[in-house]
Amino acid sequence: MERIRKVFERQRQASYEPLEGGSETLHGDPIEHREQHQPTFSWLTYAIFLLLGVAMLWAWNMFLAAAPYFQRRFSSSERLLQNFQSAELSVATVGNLGSMIILTKIQARANYPKRIIASLTLNIVVFTLLALSTRLFLSVSAGVYFAFLMLVVFAASLATGLCQNGVFAYVSSFGREEYTQAIMTGQGIAGVLPCIAQIVSVLSVPEKTTNDNTPQESSTAAFAYFLTATAISFLALLAIFYLLSQERSRQRLQRTLSTATASAEDNSEDSTPPPGERKPIPLTHLFRKLFFLATAVFLTFCVTMTFPVFTSQILSTHPPPTSRLFLPSSFIPLAFLFWNTGDLIGRVLPAIPALSLTARPRIVFLLATSRVVFIPMYLLCNIKGKGAVVDSDAFYLLVVQVLFGVSNGFIGSTCMMGFVEWVEPEEREAAGGFMSLCLVAGLTVGSFLSFFAAGAL
Repeated sequence: MERIRKVFERQRQASYEPLEGGSETLHGDPIEHREQHQPTFSWLTYAIFLLLGVAMLWAWNMFLAAAPYFQRRFSSSERLLQNFQSAELSVATVGNLGSMIILTKIQARANYPKRIIASLTLNIVVFTLLALSTRLFLSVSAGVYFAFLMLVVFAASLATGLCQNGVFAYVSSFGREEYTQAIMTGQGIAGVLPCIAQIVSVLSVPEKTTNDNTPQESSTAAFAYFLTATAISFLALLAIFYLLSQERSRQRLQRTLSTATASAEDNSEDSTPPPGERKPIPLTHLFRKLFFLATAVFLTFCVTMTFPVFTSQILSTHPPPTSRLFLPSSFIPLAFLFWNTGDLIGRVLPAIPALSLTARPRIVFLLATSRVVFIPMYLLCNIKGKGAVVDSDAFYLLVVQVLFGVSNGFIGSTCMMGFVEWVEPEEREAAGGFMSLCLVAGLTVGSFLSFFAAGAL
């Protein structure tokens, strides 16, 4: 553990080396780093932010993992059966983006820890209701259950927006990139574990289908999925309460607020914010400072949203009798697992000093743009079982899925870790909210563009 901590320390020091002759510049605006009294790194705090990262995306991954159960609930309506996943995606991304825009604009009196607590509480309520829905009111019509599902998806998207805005802003006040990397790693873990659980459940239980060959999932499995999401949110809630209760954490927050207030008084002679209120920072100001990183994180997640469309349609090139692992019910989750594993690896890589690009935002932007090359690579695979140009599952899983995932995790983590180097200390919290807004905007735009990709298959 001590060796890993030293790697983090070296990465931190390297990221603050001047680019040319002692200062870093972006669009002609020099940003001097004044980190003379760097806060002490804490593995406990790292673990708490890791758990918050898991809780942030665990809820959404539970919706994906429970798709067979929803197919069962909508089996009586062909229209809902075909469109409920697209409806989930649209409601979730629109709700998430809308909440992020509003929260990012409301900076002056923002209490970011309270936003985190509110998001986790809302998730607990949402997934408790979903768990109960697998036991109660099973006789309701497909239309009624669809309305209920859209309502809880929208509520979960608001919770995700609150969590993303609150966590990325709150972690920036600690002044350590390692904690941001912990959040990104936790998000990667939240993508891997549900895939593993789904594959195990498919291989360990005989496959059940309806007359129309729709895969089925028992109410017990769905109950476990939703209850697990509730438990993860509850543990994260306890963890954030513990973090806030620590005297050191409270002192750090007070120092951050004092710095912001003092800076506002120095820079404004006739406009002083009331006590407890921050000076609002225009989004255009943040965009000018963070142009390359903000655009890179937007493009990264916009392109990433095409992968679920292709992954759900690409089948194994092996004949079905070979192994149950190559059946669509297990091969598709396996492909998601490979992508999410690559994503997790990519989120960890920025901790290696030699791979850190936080001081090279233009390179990060170019890498984000180049990821579009993965889209035609998917077209070389076995889409809908029609045959593959490259007749190899290894090419699909190891080259396309893993590398696409690695690029997503690496570039996304680099952007979310590196923005603190390009803004003043009093701008960090607002910049954290702005960067998370760009991330969600990329997901939203990508989700709508993915419909065009789906229509072309």
